[in-house]
Amino acid sequence: MKEKRNLLTGIGMIGVFALWTILIQCVDVQAVGQNGSRIGFADFNVWFHQLTGVHMTIYTITDWLGLVPIFICMCFGVMGLVQLIKRRSLLRVDSDILLLGVYYVMVIVCYLIFEMIPINYRPVLIEGRLEASYPSSTTLLVLSVIPTLMFQVNRRVSNTMIRKVAAVFVIAFSAFMVIGRLISGVHWATDIIGSVLLSSGIYMQYRSAVLYSDKAKRADRSKDGI
Repeated sequence: MKEKRNLLTGIGMIGVFALWTILIQCVDVQAVGQNGSRIGFADFNVWFHQLTGVHMTIYTITDWLGLVPIFICMCFGVMGLVQLIKRRSLLRVDSDILLLGVYYVMVIVCYLIFEMIPINYRPVLIEGRLEASYPSSTTLLVLSVIPTLMFQVNRRVSNTMIRKVAAVFVIAFSAFMVIGRLISGVHWATDIIGSVLLSSGIYMQYRSAVLYSDKAKRADRSKDGI
């Protein structure tokens, strides 16, 4: 069953993320960051940071492109609002859109938690400030939101060309943003890895919830003889 596989995969990814977060605070922790901040996997992180260097232009570009997933969230929010107005009941809004709203809230909560409880700090100062860096918030946002675009397009659009265009955009944009944040030098490599693990885990949970909802609807229709 797809829904069960997605659920177990999501739980597994979140478990790996939790383990990764613990290891970052235990393995090879050294005061090699800005202002003497302590970083886990220090030798690897410092090596990779020196390999890529710092590229503030790439950082700025990927920062502005972080507005794309926010725009996508707004579009789905408008879709849900339109359905709510037309159907005059929250319960009559498409369940996958309601679940998408809950999912986006979960992403925001994850972001806020790690802003309040910093695990790592950036390897560079941003406007003279030392900011939390784990997991990379931009990477988390992109990899949590952008795949939902392709998932929704595949559910709602029958045109093969549009589906292919959406798939190419999602893959290309996600790859560009992850690689861009990785080589920009504003995060440690382990921050990016953490974002990939967390976003993958919670996204698979969303997929699972939608598929379970679809299954429940099919069961109700079969009971009603539809």
